[in-house]
Amino acid sequence: MKKIIFAILLLTIIISCSTTDKKAESNTALITKYVKAVEINDTATMESLLDENYWGFGPSVGDSINKSGAIANWKNNIENLYETITYNKSKNISVEISDGINQGEWVSNWAEVNIVYKKDKKSVTIWANTIYQIKNNKIIKSYTFYNEADVLEQLGFVFINPNDL
Repeated sequence: MKKIIFAILLLTIIISCSTTDKKAESNTALITKYVKAVEINDTATMESLLDENYWGFGPSVGDSINKSGAIANWKNNIENLYETITYNKSKNISVEISDGINQGEWVSNWAEVNIVYKKDKKSVTIWANTIYQIKNNKIIKSYTFYNEADVLEQLGFVFINPNDL
């Protein structure tokens, strides 16, 4: 009897782990697909992966955008701003948070991102982290973090403390 109970318990653990692993793999694949769409300027795929109620936040504290705004922003950036966006050293990790206000399925993407601008062909390289919340195989929320001052400095901007004037 103990062997049967142990076998059932072991089977339950294996099944639950493989389900969790499959969910993590699926979520990671979703974000990999989204990142690739960003790299190849495929706004149709980006749009298909974002939930209708999607909200994106960052990099600044007050930055937020809904799905239609995000797609319009990407289309404008592709047409007028970015020559290329390349994710180097891109790594994803999937996690499920079981309780609290951030409960749900999440994938964090850390990457070294290289951006070449259209107008002057200047380029920047940044470390960026975007954390995506996923529900029903769609991205419902994202938080993006990178050093905006670093980007501006790489583009030649100079920061001056007004107290030094």
